[in-house]
Amino acid sequence: MPRVDTPLGCFLRDRRTRLDPASFGFAPGRRRTPGLRREEVALRANISPTWYTWLEQGRGGTPSVDVIERIAKGLLLTEPEREHLHVLAFGRPPGQKFQAQNEITPRLQRVLDAMPLSPAIIINATWDVLAWNRAATLILADYSLLAPRERNILRLVFSERGQRRNSEDWHSVARDLVGAFRADATRVGANAEVTALVEELSGLSPVFAELWAENTVIGHGDGSKRLHHEQLGRIEMDFASFTVEGRRDLTMMVYTPATEADGERIGRYLA
Repeated sequence: MPRVDTPLGCFLRDRRTRLDPASFGFAPGRRRTPGLRREEVALRANISPTWYTWLEQGRGGTPSVDVIERIAKGLLLTEPEREHLHVLAFGRPPGQKFQAQNEITPRLQRVLDAMPLSPAIIINATWDVLAWNRAATLILADYSLLAPRERNILRLVFSERGQRRNSEDWHSVARDLVGAFRADATRVGANAEVTALVEELSGLSPVFAELWAENTVIGHGDGSKRLHHEQLGRIEMDFASFTVEGRRDLTMMVYTPATEADGERIGRYLA
C-alpha cells in the first residue's frame, strides 16, 4: 500500500528527524536520514514498529489516545506539540489533567497593570482571584485586604456583602455564575477541588445548594453586571473573559463601563 502524506504523518516524521540518536543511547552509525529511526521511536513509545510506520505513512486507521500519549512521550514533545498531535489525530485537544498552580508570572501581572481604566482580574478553575490591577481594587474589591482563601468569586457573591452589591438582580447573577462555574471547572477537570468548594458553599448557603442542584451549564465569555459602588452608587459594567494561553485553568476577566456616562464617572474616580 503506497504512503499517503497526512498532516499527522508529516508532523511525526518532522519531530522524529529532529532528535539526536546519541542522546537516547542509540548508536549514530550510518543513517540515510537525520534523527531517530521509526523503530527507535516505536521502542521508546513501547508500540509495534509496524504500527508506528503505518501512522507515519497514513495507514492503519485512527490510533488510540494511549498510543498518541506514548508517542508524545517518546518524541519528547512539548505541551503545545502534544496538544497539536492530539488535534491532528482526533480533531480535538487532549483532555486536560488539572494541576493546581496559583502562581502568576510578572509578565501576566504587567498585562493587568497596563489597563489603568479597566478593572481586570485573573481567576483559576475554582474561581479564586489570583491577581488584579488597581482599577479592580477600586471598583470591584480590595482583594489585598482579604485572606487568600476568601478571594473567591463564589464566596464573595454568596456573602452578605455580595448580595448587597448585586441587590437589584442578585439571584439572576448568582444563577448565571453557578452555571458558568460548573462549565469552567468541568472543562479543566478540577473535580476534587470543586467537590470540596461545592460542599462548603452548600452548607453555608441554601440558595447555592438549590442553584447547584439545577445542573445549569452556561458560558460566560462576556456579559454585563450591575454593581452598587460605595462611592459611585449604581454602575453597570460589561465584561469579557479570556483563557490564558498555555494555562487553560486560568481566566482573565476584563471589565469596561457599559455606558458613556458610567465611563466618565469611573474614569474620574480612577484618575
